[in-house]
Amino acid sequence: MELHETQTEQNIALLTGVDLGEPDTEESLEELRELARTAGAEIAGVLCQKRPAPDPATCVGSGFLQEMAEFCRANDVNLIIFDRELSPVQMRNIEEATDVRTIDRTMLILDIFAGRARSNEGKLQVELAQLKYMLPRLTGKGIAMSRLGGGIGTRGPGETKLETDRRHIHRRIDTLKERLEEVARQRGRQRDRRKRDGIVTVAIVGYTNAGKSTLLNALTDAGVLSEDMLFATLDPTARALELPSGSSVMLVDTVGFIRRLPHHLIEAFKSTLEEAVQADIILNVCDCASPVFRDHLSITRNILRELGAGAKPIITVLNKTDAADPDNLCGVEGVRISAKNGEGFDRLLAAIENALPVQKVRVSLLFPFSDIGQSSVIRDNGTVLREEYTDSGLLIDCLIDKVTADRMKAYCINDP
Repeated sequence: MELHETQTEQNIALLTGVDLGEPDTEESLEELRELARTAGAEIAGVLCQKRPAPDPATCVGSGFLQEMAEFCRANDVNLIIFDRELSPVQMRNIEEATDVRTIDRTMLILDIFAGRARSNEGKLQVELAQLKYMLPRLTGKGIAMSRLGGGIGTRGPGETKLETDRRHIHRRIDTLKERLEEVARQRGRQRDRRKRDGIVTVAIVGYTNAGKSTLLNALTDAGVLSEDMLFATLDPTARALELPSGSSVMLVDTVGFIRRLPHHLIEAFKSTLEEAVQADIILNVCDCASPVFRDHLSITRNILRELGAGAKPIITVLNKTDAADPDNLCGVEGVRISAKNGEGFDRLLAAIENALPVQKVRVSLLFPFSDIGQSSVIRDNGTVLREEYTDSGLLIDCLIDKVTADRMKAYCINDP
């Protein structure tokens, strides 16, 4: 199944939301506007209805649905984008009532990801997320099924083939899972190798378009694509960073987070997100020039907690200070930088050094049989990489902190 890289029509979109009394409704709609712009849509308008709960059949009320249909006819709208995930029934009923192709927030994000994925792993992850999302929605009816290959929301597996062979979808999903599991194992082996070599990993996380790739490029000359749009980069990039003290860390850029991140994506990008979970230090980068940057910081922290990384050392990085109102930053703790012009990098590097875990060294120790009990010190304070009994005693290859290494110097057979 091939991923289509091009759009075949100009999408004129109506953005639609349902206000259920959530505090972030307005911000979420503004974010939807940016997502639609990133996908290449022309925004004709935004309509939002206040409701106590979504209508099970159409998400919005019948009167509001009629208003949507009239707006679409008057403004030549050919795409409706909802700011929440729609059920297959809701999507079909909206399309029939408006005669306009309809997608939801999840489908829009998946479409953007399909256009952004470059690595083999990224493409596999996107396709898996798309297939899982599309499977219950392939009813064989509706406008979305009749307009193949046309516009936003149609990049990805060909829908005709999917509709005629559901069993093929399930087989493809199983194949993708197996291939991604192998990728995850390879990534795990790389992390294990870094740990064995005593390499400290620093993950750059944060809201999409916060300047993470710009920061990575500025610190390491990584050459990663950096654009003023959401999800400019999907594939993680790792580069060595030398700190002022002379020690080095591995800096890893990760996929950006977003409000109401679809669970399909969290599951599909699990191996990529594990780079953040397994990192020694996390940089939570935000665009502090945004009026809702506090929300972005909070959303990122919540996602990190959901991923199991909430207990890691997290350094808050307030990026784009050159464009921010200083009054808006009052009371917010964090390292203030501008990745664009290099301001504050000295403070950021110092913060990383202060958060470094106890430095460990790799040593080989030979304990004679008379002192074999001393090996318990290594098991209690270090990581045993390999051990074997020789004619001279117990040989242990391990990672231990420098203080312990000095204590065990009498047994060391290599220079740490």
